[in-house]
Amino acid sequence: VLLLSQFPRENIMEGENHTLSEFIILGFSDLNNVQFLFFTIFLMIYLCTLGGNIFIILVTLIDIRLYTPMYFFLRNLAFLDICYTTTNVPQMMVHLLSKKKSISYGGCVAQLLAFLFFVGVECLLLAAMAYDHYIAICKPLRYSVIMNKILYSQLAASCWTGGFLNSVVHTVLTFRLPFCGNNEINYFFCDIPPLLILSCGDTFVNELVLLIVGVFIGWAPFLGIILSYLYIISAILRIRSSEGRQKAFSTCASHLVIVLLYYGSSIFTYVRPISSYSLAKDRLISVLYSVVTPMLNPIIYTLRNKDIRKALRTVGEKVATFKLHFP
Repeated sequence: VLLLSQFPRENIMEGENHTLSEFIILGFSDLNNVQFLFFTIFLMIYLCTLGGNIFIILVTLIDIRLYTPMYFFLRNLAFLDICYTTTNVPQMMVHLLSKKKSISYGGCVAQLLAFLFFVGVECLLLAAMAYDHYIAICKPLRYSVIMNKILYSQLAASCWTGGFLNSVVHTVLTFRLPFCGNNEINYFFCDIPPLLILSCGDTFVNELVLLIVGVFIGWAPFLGIILSYLYIISAILRIRSSEGRQKAFSTCASHLVIVLLYYGSSIFTYVRPISSYSLAKDRLISVLYSVVTPMLNPIIYTLRNKDIRKALRTVGEKVATFKLHFP
C-alpha cells in the first residue's frame, strides 16, 4: 500500500493534466481469429505448470530421503514457478476472452512488482543451485559439512531478499515516470520495456539502473553458474568409471538446460539499451521465459530423476497400504 501511494497517477506535461487510471493491453489485439485457441493453449500450459510444480513440492516433502539441499532448492524453484506463472497467465487468459483488454493502474503496479520479484529470485536461485552442484561434485567428502542447513537456508533467504529489492527499485523508478495520456501497452502484460517506451519522460536513469542492477541480478549469477560448471565438467572428466560420469552429468544436465533457457531470454529482455527493443519480437521472448519455462521445469527435473521415481514408488506403496487398512 505504501509503495502504491508513491506512484503518481497524474502526469503533468506541457501544461496539461493527464489522469491515468488504467492501461490497455494490446498484446492480443492482432489475434482476433485465434484468441480462443491461444486461450486453450495457455490454459493447458498453466494447468501443467501448477500440476507439475505442486507434484514436485509434495513428493519431495513426503519422502524423507529427499530432505537434502538439492531438493530444498528444487522445492523453492517449484513454488517460485507457481507464483511466477500465476502473476501473468490468468490475466493473459482473461484478456484473450474479454473485449476490454485493460488493467487498472494499481493492478499494473502490483503485476510489475510481483513479476520482477519472481524474475529476480529465480535468477539468484539458479545460481545457488549451481553452487550446490559444484560442492556436491567437486568436494563430495566435505559436502555435508559445507552445505549444511544453515548455509542453504541463508542462500535461499538471500535469493528471496535480493529478488524483492530488485523488484522494489525497478517498480518505483518505472511508475515515477510520466505517462502523457497514451495508455496502450503493446505487450502481453505490464513489464519494464513496454512501460519505458510508453513513457513521455526521460528514461535515462531507468535504463542505467536496469543495466547496473542487471549486472548483479543477471550477469553475475550467470557467470557464477558458468564458472561452477567449468569446475564441475573438469571434475567429471577426472572420474574413471563411466557410470560415475553419467550419474554426475545427469545430476547437472537438467539444471543447465533450465539455466540456458531462462537466462538467455531474461538477459535478452532486460540487459540491453531501450533503443534496441522491438516489442513485436520481444513479446515472443516474454512468452518463452514467463509461460513456457515454468512448465518445462518440472518435466526436465523429473524426466530422468531416479530419486523422484523412487519417491513415487514410496508414495504409491503408502497409498496402497492406506487403502488396505482403510478400504
